[in-house]
Amino acid sequence: MMAPFFESHGDTAALTVALVVGIAFGWFLEQSGMGSARKLAGQFYLRDLTVFKVMFTAILTAMLGVFWLGWLGVLDVSRVYVPETWILPQAAGGLVFGFGFAMAGLCPGTSCVSASTGRIDGLAVMVGMFAGVLGTGLMFGRMQSFYESTPRGAFTLSRLFNVSEGITVFAIVAIALAGFKAAEAIERRSGLENAR
Repeated sequence: MMAPFFESHGDTAALTVALVVGIAFGWFLEQSGMGSARKLAGQFYLRDLTVFKVMFTAILTAMLGVFWLGWLGVLDVSRVYVPETWILPQAAGGLVFGFGFAMAGLCPGTSCVSASTGRIDGLAVMVGMFAGVLGTGLMFGRMQSFYESTPRGAFTLSRLFNVSEGITVFAIVAIALAGFKAAEAIERRSGLENAR
């Protein structure tokens, strides 16, 4: 068994891998154009669905990697941390996140990429993001009861629909392939309309 990595190779090796993966992730985001608020805003106008395609590809890669490495016995899937679910606070957080993303054209990761390449809008989003985190931390005592409401534990799609992980993986791959095809059709139609 090679995973979890930190148990097999120690904290220093795990932190080194995390640093390398983080830098690579930022580099790939920049190379795919995700450091540009203009490109990301195209998502909301259905002109450029690169964000959808890149992020769904990343999700599929991670999901298939975990599934097949677990099936092959390389990864102990039961030891992989699944964040817990709190329905209402996470729905509220999703709304705040979505509003900020639509308004700024950047999310936390892409704002860091944008700022690191010298874009002022990326830096402004990072400052706003850190101010929001600080404000939330300072007011956490007042919000704690809401923050801890509607807990569901480590809630997965397999658990929600009461099906095996294999069926869930198959369904998500099928949805992703249909989504990629739909995204290409939407971008083609948008390109034709812009050409007129």
